[in-house]
Amino acid sequence: MSHHLWHRPRTAEADGTGHANHKVSFSDSSKRDSSRPSASRTNSHTSSPRLLSPRGDRDRDRPRSQQQWSDNRAWQRVNRQSEALWQESPSLLSPSSPQPRPFLIYHDSFLNLLGPSPSLSLLISDPRAPYFHEAGVFHPATNTLFITSNQIPDTSPDAVTTSNKTIVITKIEFFSPADFTRDKVRCPERNYMAKGGTNFRDGIVLCAQGSLREPSGLIYMEAKRPHKTITLVNNYHGRPFNSPNDVVVHSDGSVWFTDPIYGYEQGFRPKPQLPQHVYRFDPSTGDIRVVADGFGRPNGICFSPNEETCYITDTDVIRGDGTQVHSRAATVYAYSVYWTDDQPYLTNRRVFAYADTGAPDGIKCDVYGNVYAGCGDGINVWNSGGMLVGKILIEGGCANFCFGRNGEIWCCGENKLWRVKLGDETKGALLGI
Repeated sequence: MSHHLWHRPRTAEADGTGHANHKVSFSDSSKRDSSRPSASRTNSHTSSPRLLSPRGDRDRDRPRSQQQWSDNRAWQRVNRQSEALWQESPSLLSPSSPQPRPFLIYHDSFLNLLGPSPSLSLLISDPRAPYFHEAGVFHPATNTLFITSNQIPDTSPDAVTTSNKTIVITKIEFFSPADFTRDKVRCPERNYMAKGGTNFRDGIVLCAQGSLREPSGLIYMEAKRPHKTITLVNNYHGRPFNSPNDVVVHSDGSVWFTDPIYGYEQGFRPKPQLPQHVYRFDPSTGDIRVVADGFGRPNGICFSPNEETCYITDTDVIRGDGTQVHSRAATVYAYSVYWTDDQPYLTNRRVFAYADTGAPDGIKCDVYGNVYAGCGDGINVWNSGGMLVGKILIEGGCANFCFGRNGEIWCCGENKLWRVKLGDETKGALLGI
């Protein structure tokens, strides 16, 4: 089932009565920026938006500060005057409808990314197990999507070392967006609780969280059958990693990955012997080094398109048993990437964004530098300056996702796999397609 809805906030423009006077319509292209679809474009002469109370005329006699802050729901900024517009089109959901609203617009620049006909559709729903959890690696050469599951009960003898749990890698080969085959990846070797992944050389690199017996690290898996795997790295100068979670590949061929302690907290990894670091591994030399520390639970990682900024998420708000400690980090940090003696290092750590719902897990950039993160309510999108410009609301949230072709995003929702279609020019920075 596809949902087509644009949930638009109020803007600073008003008709003098305190009410926004615009309507939500993608047919009025004259009011949209026709330049490249970058959410980071803003109008320099536009004043800061006023927060208008949904109660309208009743609030006009109040002091201005009370009008702005009297109702926190004003942050949602639903344009109720556009209700009639939605009612005219039976294929759209009304803004007052209790049903999910897939696209929440915080800034008009998000419209450029959405394109003329954005949509959210459910591709697969499988109640048997949470097969769609992490990785989300689209391999363009084979038109294949690889996804790792959440932990699934396993009663086999080998599963003793993983606390009777296993993780399954699913392979979806596309012939068209709606025509595909689905299969389990049966590696000649075990995947050792695979987690995040990304494209690497002719195949993909996966984070292997390890077990009570097997070491954790990075494994390379061939994209084609029989999906042979080799270990790239499984220790830091003799000390075992915790449970690598997410990974990104730099244009120089180095592999950067996060290493939180979730495996230990979930009972399938030994007591940690290293802090929760972020590492850089160079396969050409074997060099492994720490590039960042000071996290509660380092998780997602990606680079800006020009690779001058590295984004790392901290999901310390969520512990290994699933409980949430809301006083802890649910933060995206940004680092500047500098080079000395032909080696990159991270500096100038700063808070880029804080997720208002859940925690920012997987993270990606599009070709224009906008930053996308899987959060408790779906995918949150910020421009390169850290301003939240929009959300793609997904039932149950989204732990991880990846870009496909021409504005496609594949979203992992545990038992469900979603397809988001944005504008054709909204593409992932990593794929190069």
